[in-house]
Amino acid sequence: MMTQYEIVVGLETHIQLNTETKIFCSCKADSWGAEPNTNICPVCSGLPGVLPVLNAEAVQKAALLAAAMHAEINPVSYFDRKNYFYPDLPKGYQITQFDEPIGKGGYLDIHMPDGSTRRVHIHKLHLEEDAGKTKIEAGRRLVDFNRCGVPLVEMVTEPELHSGDEAAQYLTELRQLLRWIGVSEADMERGHLRCDANVSIREAGSTVLNTKTEIKNMNSIESVRQAITLEAQRQIAAVEAGERVESYTLDWDADTGTLRKMRSKETEADYRYFREPDLLPVKLSEEEIKYIKSIFVEPGEVTPPQPSHDLESKDISFGVSISKPTLTQIELPYNRKMRFIAEYQLSAYDADILTSERSLSDYFEEAVRLSSAAPKTVSNWMMNDLLRLMNDLGKSASELRLRPAELAEIIDMVESGKISPATGKALLKKVEESGQKPAEIVAAEGLGLIGDEDALRSQIQAVLSESPNEVASFRAGKESLLGWFVGQVMRRTGGKADPKRTRELLLEMLKK
Repeated sequence: MMTQYEIVVGLETHIQLNTETKIFCSCKADSWGAEPNTNICPVCSGLPGVLPVLNAEAVQKAALLAAAMHAEINPVSYFDRKNYFYPDLPKGYQITQFDEPIGKGGYLDIHMPDGSTRRVHIHKLHLEEDAGKTKIEAGRRLVDFNRCGVPLVEMVTEPELHSGDEAAQYLTELRQLLRWIGVSEADMERGHLRCDANVSIREAGSTVLNTKTEIKNMNSIESVRQAITLEAQRQIAAVEAGERVESYTLDWDADTGTLRKMRSKETEADYRYFREPDLLPVKLSEEEIKYIKSIFVEPGEVTPPQPSHDLESKDISFGVSISKPTLTQIELPYNRKMRFIAEYQLSAYDADILTSERSLSDYFEEAVRLSSAAPKTVSNWMMNDLLRLMNDLGKSASELRLRPAELAEIIDMVESGKISPATGKALLKKVEESGQKPAEIVAAEGLGLIGDEDALRSQIQAVLSESPNEVASFRAGKESLLGWFVGQVMRRTGGKADPKRTRELLLEMLKK
């Protein structure tokens, strides 16, 4: 039955910008874990007579996101009042942008597991303040205003997604982009990235947009996937039963995996928008817009490692009185992934993992630059060993004491035969724990390989003398025992014998 219908999904994402302070006051922006109602002031708690003051960093980051989404950055945008009465909205209205937002249009290309690419267009991108939050506890409704006034960008897609899987992939790649360009932590569990989904169905092949429902309170990508799929199935069943789909706002319960009706859905007229009288228009000059757009490097524009120089600009203020921000050029994640495949001859899988986080990607490029080993060798070390270390420690690449220079040094020592691969792997953790240089640890602990031929011959002779039956079997044609002999020599030397030279000498001495 699902093949007879097409699911139509549009997403409204609320992105918490990682500014130091809230959008209109000096309260701390991120109060995760704080006691309720302790991170508030007269401005964000909506007391009478106060005036909002726009946070310039929020404007800058919203414009940066608009550029990354290929959106049109409006030279003049306005704030408006959106009027509604919820317990967690102390003013009785929200300061937001309505008909003249900071960004319009744009798109995000998403890359599905089957290799296909979908372009999802953006309707608009606007700045606004967050509301508080409520919870029911022991039969009482409790309100926490800590989140009031936190800077958000709301980004609304066109209705161009057609399954829960596509919506999940869109959010996955959007989250990666937000972290990559540094405008949001994008942690859904902490509310840094929130998503509402508008879902409708229509007969396959139709272009009509039918009545939609809105799903709220999905706090994970998997919840978005499940909720959209469940709601689409419900609507199809309703239509097949001759019922009409009604426009409702639905609440997703992640614990039970169910949807319930919250209220009938509001329309724009219900909000009675009008211009915010306490804030001036946000005006961005042509130079400021050009400056923001120049940050994102298109494929082929720069040869990595990327420059970290500041982009040149004069009197960049982003509509309010601040000093010029310091920004560096950024290569977007998908472009970097494609370059890794072409330039470093990495598999699509390796390139996908190594560009999952910008700090990991930068780490890889720096290690490749500093190591004499092939890029694929560096990739293998990172994929097999460094990522395991990061996972064990719960650290990102940028948080490691083991820097790319130390990783490159360890790889080069292994490749040149100065230490064994096993010693190299152990060195990763030792360098991370101690902060010492790899060569210092190798010298202090005597971890270098035994490369002296006389010393190796002495160890090999001892193994051969202790293993007459195995020597006889090898000389009778059982050459698979060579690996066993190498292992015995490595055991006698504590893993310090040069395995390549050991193998060569064993063959010579066994064939005498």
